[in-house]
Amino acid sequence: MKKYILIGVIFYSQFGFSQNADSVVIKKIVDETMTHSTAYQNLRKLCKQAGPRLSGSPAFAKAVSLVSAMMKVVKPDTVYLQQCMVPHWVRGEKERGQIILSGGKKYDLNLCALGNSVGTGAKGITADIVEINSMQQLIELGSNGIKGKIVFFNFPMNPTYIRTFRAYGESGVSRTRGPSLAGKYGAAGAMVRSLASNLTDYPHTGTTVYNDSFPKIPAVAISTNDAEYLSSQLKRQKVKGYFRTTSKMLPDAVGYNVVAEIRGSQVPEEIITVGGHLDSWDLAEGANDDGSGVVQSVEVLRTLISLGIKPKRTIRAVAFANEENGLRGAQKYLEEAKSKSEKHLFAIESDAGGFTPRGFGLDMPATQMQKIFQWKNLFYPYGVYDLSAGGGGSDIAPLKAIGTALAGLIPDSQRYFDIHHAATDVFENVSERELNLGAANMAALIWLVSEYGL
Repeated sequence: MKKYILIGVIFYSQFGFSQNADSVVIKKIVDETMTHSTAYQNLRKLCKQAGPRLSGSPAFAKAVSLVSAMMKVVKPDTVYLQQCMVPHWVRGEKERGQIILSGGKKYDLNLCALGNSVGTGAKGITADIVEINSMQQLIELGSNGIKGKIVFFNFPMNPTYIRTFRAYGESGVSRTRGPSLAGKYGAAGAMVRSLASNLTDYPHTGTTVYNDSFPKIPAVAISTNDAEYLSSQLKRQKVKGYFRTTSKMLPDAVGYNVVAEIRGSQVPEEIITVGGHLDSWDLAEGANDDGSGVVQSVEVLRTLISLGIKPKRTIRAVAFANEENGLRGAQKYLEEAKSKSEKHLFAIESDAGGFTPRGFGLDMPATQMQKIFQWKNLFYPYGVYDLSAGGGGSDIAPLKAIGTALAGLIPDSQRYFDIHHAATDVFENVSERELNLGAANMAALIWLVSEYGL
């Protein structure tokens, strides 16, 4: 019995010593990031010099050049581009829209075309509006209740969900699938309540996905304030709607993933990816979605290189192309990994804003998850406490097909959907300190995985 007690004491003593040594390195990583980070300056440059950078646009091409230069300043072992073809959707002229109440009174709407949507034509469309509050209700109304009308999808985000991404996912079906299904039943057009957690006059865009088997109808998002007003009027009277959009899809354009790499010192064949997506919607600067994730990923490399840390495994920072309306960059990254028979051990993405980090969502086998759980105490001093199952990101998700363990940074999400995909997603709405703290925690986790594997 004494023998087993002695073994246990030795084990926990060694484990405690290891944790203490790791905490010293992590403190250096955090201190370096919080003191000397260039992430905020890089974000300013990306937002103000490239600006809104939708895939296929000249601004996206400029962003590729800017981020390539940022990566080279860090002096990793290599910086390179991965070319891919990306969708090229253009918004066209400023959208116009209004509702017409009984008696002819008109009320102008704050609206914008949904990403990838078709335009209305020069005259726009005018039709009766029918409100629906669930996809089941749309199906039940069918062609008899929908044909020739503008369908108003009024799916408010559930305010009782503290994890706001859950509310976004639940209500998001109205934007992604709603217009296409309305087209199936002969709708003339679709108006979608913006996927926003606050009441505001700003409309929020985002991708809609057409089913090629159904007619493609024009689709717009209206502000949450306008959605509330429209819904109140429809309860009292018949309402007509009008909107005009000139958006269209052009032929695919050339896009790029931007990659910087530190080669591993001991196990270089095992690759760790940290990334965010470089493209943004065209209404604003894409500061939180996802300029923050891009500059945080570059900062991870800068911090490790500045401290002279030689990671055991290869670490790549990737600015992915085309997350918003196609995921072509993610597909290209997987394609390259497969063609080169690369071993991708771990990937982490930051695509939930530059807000205060709270944790990491983990998508990996239980044995790997348990190893990361053992490091939980190392993150408590830096505000990260939520290590939980379920995470990753759209750009790294395809890597799961080749056995990669995935994680996603979890920042505080309470303000994210106030500005997500709206004109208010600008540099001024990012805190330098919060941005750096997210980068520091990611660098710490990446160092641990590089040092000890999974």
